[in-house]
Formats: sequence, structure tokens, C-alpha cells
Amino acid sequence: MAQSLHDFAELIRRSAVRSAVHLELRDVYAMDDEDAEFRAWREGHRLDPDDRESWWNPWLGLVQEITGRGVRVRRARIVSEPPSEYIRYEHSFTFTNVAAGEEVRWLPRRSASGLSLPGNDFWLFDGRLVQFNVFDGDGRWVHTDRTDDRETAGRCSAAFEAVWERAVPHDKYTL
Repeated sequence: MAQSLHDFAELIRRSAVRSAVHLELRDVYAMDDEDAEFRAWREGHRLDPDDRESWWNPWLGLVQEITGRGVRVRRARIVSEPPSEYIRYEHSFTFTNVAAGEEVRWLPRRSASGLSLPGNDFWLFDGRLVQFNVFDGDGRWVHTDRTDDRETAGRCSAAFEAVWERAVPHDKYTL
């Protein structure tokens, strides 16, 4: 079972005073066949920018809370082109993340060649605590590893910043 939003919310509240950065490396994250939002998206439904009540409020509320107290939240996604169905789905609602206060950028995978990247997605809090999110080959969450090892945090920070520098801001990245 994946880390609950409640557990993650407590972690980010405790650990992020200045910054929280998230690097996503996968083209597919497992979606339950019964996931209503994904199924609706496949059938043509898109979130309405003017209907904030329809957005993913638990996460977006947390982002607003964290950014409201001055924490800079950034997310970078490395994606293949043409994009997977999952990435197209994710891109369709990323405007909600931005509206909540996240900065989001996209890096085409071909532009990531030459970068030293970790093997797993991660969150890095204040440049010192890393949470790796480990997935299986089908994109199902397996477990979380955390470390405050300075060298590991430094490598993750350098990897994120290198991706961020090359990546395209969400409002300029089209599929």
C-alpha cells in the first residue's frame, strides 16, 4: 500500500521549511482499472479551471498550506515523447498543481541524456532529507526509502537542479 496522504502531509509539514522538490522519472504509474477520474478522462472529461471544487483537494490544499508559509514547492517530470497515456492524463490536470502554488516543469527524456540521475523518483526536503519512492516495473508503488545522508541528498539536489535548468515550464510545455 502506498504512503498515505496523511503520512506524507505530516512528513512535509515537519521536514520542509524552505523547499520541497519532487523528481518524477516514470512514464507510467499504476492506475487502478476502477479509478473513476482516469476512466472519466479517457471518456473525454477534463477538469474545469473555474471549478476548483472538482480538483484533487486534499493534495492541493496541502500544497497551498505549505507554499502559504513560504516553502517553495517544485516538481520536475522527465517524460518520453510521444508521451504515454498516463503522462497525457497527468498533463491535463497539472494546471491545478500550478494554481495551488507548485512550480512544475517537464523535460523530454531525450534532453536528459548526459545527466546523472537517481534510479528512483524522490522528494527532497530543504536539501537534506530524501524520500525515494520505489515502484515496480508496472508502476505500482512498492515502498519508500528515506535518508538524510549528506552525499545522497547532495547528489539528488544536483540532479534535480540539472533537470530543472533544462526543463520546460508547464505553461509552455505542450503535448
